[in-house]
Amino acid sequence: MESIKEIFRIGKGPSSSHTMGPQRAAKVFAKRYPKASRFEVTLYGSLAATGKGHMTDQAIEEILQEIAPVKIIWRPDIFLTIHPNGMEFKAFDENDNATTPWIVYSIGGGALSEGKGSKDPFLTPQIYPLSTITEIKKWCERTGCTYWEYVEQCEGPKIWDYLTEVWKAMQNSIERGIDTEGRLPGPLNLQRKASNYYIRATSYRSSIQSRSLVYAYTLAVSEENAAGGTIVTAPTCGACGVVPGVLYFLAKHHGFNDEKILHALATAGLFGNVVKQNASISGADVGCQGEVGVACAMASAAGCQLFGGSPSQIEYAAEMGLEHHLGMTCDPVCGLVQIPCIERNAFAACRALDSQLYAMMGDGKHRVSFDRVIEVMKQTGHDIPSLYKETSAGGLAKNYRQED
Repeated sequence: MESIKEIFRIGKGPSSSHTMGPQRAAKVFAKRYPKASRFEVTLYGSLAATGKGHMTDQAIEEILQEIAPVKIIWRPDIFLTIHPNGMEFKAFDENDNATTPWIVYSIGGGALSEGKGSKDPFLTPQIYPLSTITEIKKWCERTGCTYWEYVEQCEGPKIWDYLTEVWKAMQNSIERGIDTEGRLPGPLNLQRKASNYYIRATSYRSSIQSRSLVYAYTLAVSEENAAGGTIVTAPTCGACGVVPGVLYFLAKHHGFNDEKILHALATAGLFGNVVKQNASISGADVGCQGEVGVACAMASAAGCQLFGGSPSQIEYAAEMGLEHHLGMTCDPVCGLVQIPCIERNAFAACRALDSQLYAMMGDGKHRVSFDRVIEVMKQTGHDIPSLYKETSAGGLAKNYRQED
C-alpha cells in the first residue's frame, strides 16, 4: 500500500475527486504545454454530471486560464471504462493544431490515475508490505504492537511531522467553521449551522451536550468544505468532517493529548488506506459508503484506540462503522456537497462513537471481518446503478428537483 499521506491531503473543497483531482490534473497538463494557445477539456460521466456543483470547471480554469483560454466540454452521457471520473485534456498551438489527447481519471481522495496498472505514472511508492487488516492484526498480536506502531515502522518517524500538520489543519477547519455564520454558496441557499449548534450545545446538560458538540464540530468542517475552504481529506472532501469532528471532541472533552491524537490519526489512516487499496473511496465508483462509510470506520478505529481498545476491538469498531453504511448511495442535490452530505458527516461521527463503545463492551470477537466488509462494499458499490453514484440523476437529487 501507499503512504497514508495519500489519505490525508490538505487542500480546498468541496470535492476531492471533482475539485482537487481535476485541478491537480490541470497543473500537470499546464506544465507540459506552457505555451499553448488554447485548451479543451472534456469531462465525462460523474465529473460532467455534477461538475458545476462541485466547481470542477472553476478548478481547471483557475490553472489553465493563466496560460490560454479554456473550453470545457460536458459529456455526462459517456462513462469511460477505467473510472466514472474521466477527463480528456487537449492543447492547441498557434496554428490550432491539437496535441495528442491526455486521458486521466480522478479516482477519489484527490488521487489521479491513467489506468495503466503497475506502469501508471501517478503511482507512489508501495511502503506497506501488508495490505489487509487481517494480516496487520496478526502482526500486532505477534509483536505486541498496535496499529499506529505498524504505521511508524512502515512510514518512518517523519510521518509524525506530517500528521502534526494534518491535525493542525483539522483543528483550524473546525475553529473557522464554528466562528463563521451565513449562507453557503450555491442555489440551495443553505445557512451554516455549526455556530448555532455549538452555542446551543453549551446550554444542554452533559448527557445531551456531548452529542451536540460532536454535531457542531463535524458540521463546522463539512460547512468549510462546502464553502471551498481548506480542509483535510479523510478519506475524501465529502467525508472530511467525521474524523476531525470525533478527534476534536475527544481531545477537548476527554483530555487526550496531541501525541495520542496523532497515534489515533495514524490508525485511522491505516484503515482508510486498506479500503482504498482493496476497494475504493470514490463516491462516483462505489457510492457514499466509500466516503462517509469509510470515514466512519476510520473514526471508529481511532476512537477505540484512544479508549484503550485491543487490536481486535479496534478492528471490530471499524468493521461496524463500515458495515452499517453498506449500500449508501451518493445522490447530492444540485451536485453540491451539501444535501445530504453535511448531515451524513454529523450522523456518521456519532455512529463512530457508538461503534467504538460497542466494541469496547466486548472482547473484540465477531463473525464478519473488516476485510470481508470491504469486499462486500466493493461488490455492492459496483452493483449500484450509476445514477446513484454522484451523478445527481436519482435518489434525493431527483426528488428534490421534482418537488422544487
